[in-house]
Amino acid sequence: MFLILLTMLIFGVIHSLLAERGVKQAFLDYFGVYAYHGFYRLLYNILAALMLLPALWFLIRNPGHIIWQVEGPLAFVLLLVQVVGLVGLVISLIQIDLGQFTGLSQLMAYLRHQPLPLPLEPLQTGGLYSLVRHPLYLFSLLLIWPQQTMTESLLVFNIAATLYFVLGSRLEERRLLAVFGQTYADYQNRVAWLIPLPFRR
Repeated sequence: MFLILLTMLIFGVIHSLLAERGVKQAFLDYFGVYAYHGFYRLLYNILAALMLLPALWFLIRNPGHIIWQVEGPLAFVLLLVQVVGLVGLVISLIQIDLGQFTGLSQLMAYLRHQPLPLPLEPLQTGGLYSLVRHPLYLFSLLLIWPQQTMTESLLVFNIAATLYFVLGSRLEERRLLAVFGQTYADYQNRVAWLIPLPFRR
């Protein structure tokens, strides 16, 4: 369990550092502007996926004791919540420019010698993004927590992932404020952060 917590901590620190302006500037200075806009986003996502693998490996190899195991109608309810999480996650991804999100659009533009950077994606405020400002994180939580069988290692992983979502969303909002300014500040005042608040004005 300690190894899972440690690997998730390393993942969170490195992933957050790679999103910081200083690291991006260092990459830009070394590889050049065109390569930065063509490769950085994709490399960022690939490194994030690779850094998660050790935690998943430890999770599978050493699940630990079972903390709870749900059967019967309640297990079906938990499964329904996970289905809602999966569907919401897919819809949230569809609402954004998935090509730019993954970095594949930037890579294709680079290989085709097209102008970079690509046009800035508009701020998403409709659909599920009118429910909460971070639907990707919300629906990811709905996927990982309603487990029919919760083990010690899975609990540690889920806690670490939740903490990363909380801290990561704050760092992301700081970046979005720098990019969109007052438009994003108004969006923050209008829409709930991570937990839906239907009566918020």
